[in-house]
Amino acid sequence: MSHQQPLPHKSFDPGTFRDKPVSFVRRSGRMTPSQERAWEQHHAKYVLDIPHGRAATSVADGASGDPERIFGRTAPLVVEVGTGQGHAILHAAEQQPDTNFLGVEVFRAGLARTIIRAELAGLRNLRLAEVNAPELLENYLPAGSVDEVWVFFPDPWAKARHHKRRLVSADFARIVATALRPGGVLRLATDWEDYAEHMREVLDAAPGFARDFDGEWAPRFAGRVLTAFEKKGADKGRAIRDLAYRRA
Repeated sequence: MSHQQPLPHKSFDPGTFRDKPVSFVRRSGRMTPSQERAWEQHHAKYVLDIPHGRAATSVADGASGDPERIFGRTAPLVVEVGTGQGHAILHAAEQQPDTNFLGVEVFRAGLARTIIRAELAGLRNLRLAEVNAPELLENYLPAGSVDEVWVFFPDPWAKARHHKRRLVSADFARIVATALRPGGVLRLATDWEDYAEHMREVLDAAPGFARDFDGEWAPRFAGRVLTAFEKKGADKGRAIRDLAYRRA
């Protein structure tokens, strides 16, 4: 999940009508002609038709989805929160055809780029959702239906006054714990030391989770492809921190 700034959706503000802060900001921007074409031609194949509530990326009350129906089969389900341009989830979906992957992103241009690459690769085990991820995990997917949740490089919201916008919180941990099956795994990664420490503190204290690593940090998740974003952070001397917590 790169530090992208999502596109606007109609005239809604993401915080409007919500009683909780959201972890993203929707800013103006345009898709390229190729992205527009990909969206028009293929979004129905990949992007779930999830009814929205009053807020732009909310999930309407009562809306729900069955992973078996969504993918047309029974298979392990991985949900990536904040797919950005899709590098991690595309690579994983190609490498693991027997696993279902659901990417959640509010940046429509990023979704369009993911669709372009999914079409080129002929992927059939990938779906996307243009909604607020915590609402999808808590309200749309059945409890205990997810095998892994990935949160890679979420926006660190570095300024202290913005820390309340950070995705990883006690409430988010509660939501993920409900979505994961027993034994399921939450995987996280960041290049922001302060956020890494914050995430570890939150998950160490979260009911229903246990560390799935020894020592101070988890080893780098082998299933996460090395992206240009991650390499850029490492080249600047930032330590890449991985964490993994198993649903007890």
